[in-house]
Amino acid sequence: MAEATPDGLADGYASELRREIMRSEIQRVQVLAVVLGVLLVVTLTAVNLLPGLVRSMFHGGLTWRVPLAVIGPFALYELVVLVVLRHRAAQDKDFSRYARFANAFVETSMPSAIIFVLSHHMPAEAVFGFWPPLIYFVFILLSTLRLDFWLSLWTGVVAAVQQFLLVWWFVPLEFITDVPAHSLTYNLSRSVVLLGAGAIAGIVAGSLRRQFETSVRAAAARDRVTNMFGQHVSPAVVDRLLASQTDPPSEMREVCVLFLDIRGFTAQTRTRSASETVALLNDFFAEMIDIVDRNNGIINKFLGDGFLAIFGAPLADPKAAANALAAARGMLEAVDRWNKARPQSTLRVGIGIHLGEAVTGTVGSPQRKEYTVIGDTVNLAARLEQLTKETGSQLLVSSSVHRATTGADGAIDLGPLPIRGYDEDVRVWKVV
Repeated sequence: MAEATPDGLADGYASELRREIMRSEIQRVQVLAVVLGVLLVVTLTAVNLLPGLVRSMFHGGLTWRVPLAVIGPFALYELVVLVVLRHRAAQDKDFSRYARFANAFVETSMPSAIIFVLSHHMPAEAVFGFWPPLIYFVFILLSTLRLDFWLSLWTGVVAAVQQFLLVWWFVPLEFITDVPAHSLTYNLSRSVVLLGAGAIAGIVAGSLRRQFETSVRAAAARDRVTNMFGQHVSPAVVDRLLASQTDPPSEMREVCVLFLDIRGFTAQTRTRSASETVALLNDFFAEMIDIVDRNNGIINKFLGDGFLAIFGAPLADPKAAANALAAARGMLEAVDRWNKARPQSTLRVGIGIHLGEAVTGTVGSPQRKEYTVIGDTVNLAARLEQLTKETGSQLLVSSSVHRATTGADGAIDLGPLPIRGYDEDVRVWKVV
């Protein structure tokens, strides 16, 4: 769902919203199918087991065919709709808006059908005081699961209009009368309540939809950041990126790059199983990631038994070099603690840090993009990390890092050293 491009993000959001509405529609139809099934069973049971009670309520009583003929088709209709919805959902297809309005009309007509039939078996005034008109509210209530204001309002309109038309047809209405059941105002107010219930259900449906939209947008934005910067991004950095609501621009900017590599780890893998190797790396990197996060950096790439961390990007940081150096020292302290706690799995690391200009931006395809840094600054930091092997050091920094940190405490000037790929020697500092 969370894709790299704004268009892809919008498409993913729209698709997820469509799927959620379809799932909600399926849930609504399932509830209706159960309600109608229970109603059919109860009425059939009453007709067959309580004939005396039925005869006392209805002229000449009712046969089992009446509820089966009235409720049965609607229950069957809901089962068919449920099958169709599930089939379309499995194919990741939508249910057209016109079909939803037609479906709402058919469903909400069920109480009207019951009222129409019962009005031929008992006084019409009694029918409208009986339970069938209350079923309108069931359909209105469940319409909120459509997550559409207009569909809920339409359900209320259908219920209000049909009930009033049935009253007009079966009950002699008068503007002024002492009999409330025959009063136009009395019966019209009942329809107004149904219409109001539909409007309220629509407001609730709209609120639910907005809450879902907000949740999906937030999740999509967070996924976008995660996809772009990898899973291991400081929560603080993620929050600041989300607050900016824009993708980091492609630009030349000053960044501090840190490379870390575990010395001799490849040889150690020969004596360990694959699961042991991965578990060890996960435990070790978990501590390193936490240190980078605490110092406002991000893990940009994992490189087998090492990683590349960036400070000062994608968010500007005037203390990028100081933070990178603090992170490196924290890593070395963590390695010492690791080795004391795990003498059977001791590790040695090499760290190189360089501060300079680099190209920053997102690269990749429309389906998958990644934030990265490119340029000589990155290359020199990698060369410094490799140089730790030759100098017997754990942490080497460039002159730019040394200057930016106002002369790192305990730093030893190793002087200009030859660096592979560079025509001139580079001044290097060893930090103890």
